[in-house]
Amino acid sequence: MVRVSVIVCTHNPQPDALRRTLDSLKEQSLARHQWELLVVDNASDTRVSTTYDVTWHERGRHIREDKLGLTSARLRGIGEAKGELLVFVDDDNLPEPGFLEEAWDIWSCHSYLGVFGAGRLEPEFEIQPPRELRPRLNLLAVRSVTKARWSNNISDVDSIPWGAGLCVSRVVADAYVRFVDSLGFRVIAVLGRRGRELFSGEDDVFSWVAASLGLGFGIFPSLGLTHLIPACRLSRHYFLKLIHDHTFSHCVRQYLLAGTAPLRIDGFRYVHMLLHGVRNGGFSMQCQWADSRGADAAARFIADKRLRPVALGDVVDVTPMRSRLDTVAQLMSS
Repeated sequence: MVRVSVIVCTHNPQPDALRRTLDSLKEQSLARHQWELLVVDNASDTRVSTTYDVTWHERGRHIREDKLGLTSARLRGIGEAKGELLVFVDDDNLPEPGFLEEAWDIWSCHSYLGVFGAGRLEPEFEIQPPRELRPRLNLLAVRSVTKARWSNNISDVDSIPWGAGLCVSRVVADAYVRFVDSLGFRVIAVLGRRGRELFSGEDDVFSWVAASLGLGFGIFPSLGLTHLIPACRLSRHYFLKLIHDHTFSHCVRQYLLAGTAPLRIDGFRYVHMLLHGVRNGGFSMQCQWADSRGADAAARFIADKRLRPVALGDVVDVTPMRSRLDTVAQLMSS
């Protein structure tokens, strides 16, 4: 019986990075008959299946998803997956050899968690990051904790797992699909990566859904992976776009799920940014400006689409949850 489904979503991958990701999955200590490997090719210009072999895994499959966007790729992966624990691995992640085995053990011991992830996301930089970028490297999904953290309070942002090595129970994955369907594609598309757009924050939605089901979320230092970071992501231009797009998607998500309206740019914010630049330098002011423009764009998007906050409890049906939890209990006892 398949316990774990590993889902690798990729769009025009960097050749060496995806190869190393697949090589790291080859080395997993969890017996292969207990997990499957799904490589979701998200509208890549050259089909991933023609270049990357997954026949080394008896349950390895290539899946093509032509609707562009990380959300679309993840939805396809969820729909194809057979496991009760879904593990999302990015195409530039190198999970440690015991990652899958440890993930299953964590879930077996903490069945009240609906979502959890890596507490150690160590970077491997193609070039050393410029000094001015170093205070903001957490934007590149880099973190390290020494103790496990978990919560069911969505305000506890330090316990929310990120997308690299994200582990999601089937119960939460199915509820997430229903939530996305309720929003519609035009809205959910701005909550996650899509082509050249650097939207982010859809990872957090999994934790919101888990909390709405009465389940927790957390991060564990026993789960570690290496995040490959190419030189192209270590430039001013990339960081400014990342900050803008991250703020935009974050503000849209916070409005939908928490009813918090983003702030528009006004005269006070202009003055504040100018003073910030005088004290902290030009690049820091540019980062503040990118953040403010992202929030302003989110406010306009919300108004243009006539969005309204969503009551997750009304969308996420908990009826199927009981039978799913019974299945989970059977799996964990086997």
